[in-house]
Amino acid sequence: MADTRGFLGRGFCFPPRVDPATGRFCMVDAEEDIRQSIYIILMTRMGERAMLPDFGSRIHDYVFELPDQTAENLIATEIVDALARWEPRIVDTEVEVDESGVREGKLLFNIRYTVRDTNNPNNLVFPYYLYEGVGQD
Repeated sequence: MADTRGFLGRGFCFPPRVDPATGRFCMVDAEEDIRQSIYIILMTRMGERAMLPDFGSRIHDYVFELPDQTAENLIATEIVDALARWEPRIVDTEVEVDESGVREGKLLFNIRYTVRDTNNPNNLVFPYYLYEGVGQD
């Protein structure tokens, strides 16, 4: 099998930090780079990046919404749309909602996707906090 790390990319880890062993910025590559990219896309509000105002997602528009089926479906659709637009290394994105944490003010979105170049299935559980500031230490 060919080495796909060149296509899958290499970037700074998120959040940025210095590797104490080397004194250099921590780097990630391949599928971990994709996972962190997904997190960055979803955590960035549209309009937040001055030079790329369309980057990010609109999931933050639903903070304070009642966690009903309609809101959950809208957030899931926003996740799929944002990842389709900003993460070309993945395909076949599906999102399911886990409501088990709703009493604590959060929904868990199970994001399943396939890495385009390797055909490897992956998943990421993304916590969505229903109220600003909750769970964001």
